[in-house]
Amino acid sequence: MPMNADDIVSLIKEGVPGAEVELTDLAGDGDHYKAVVISDAFAGMPRVKQHQMVYAALKGRMGGELHALALETRTPD
Repeated sequence: MPMNADDIVSLIKEGVPGAEVELTDLAGDGDHYKAVVISDAFAGMPRVKQHQMVYAALKGRMGGELHALALETRTPD
């Protein structure tokens, strides 16, 4: 069963301090999303570590309830 978009946003906001999250359903099927995650917590962190932080926030749902997530992470401008 696909994961609810609001649940994805909530988990990311809970797991990434101060995160702003913009989530887009890429295929309209509730299984393929793109998330833009902006947080000061990413400052000085390599992109792979930023993405790992987001995946950790999803608490093991990636690849199961959440089939595909394209990520863009950055600090605020």
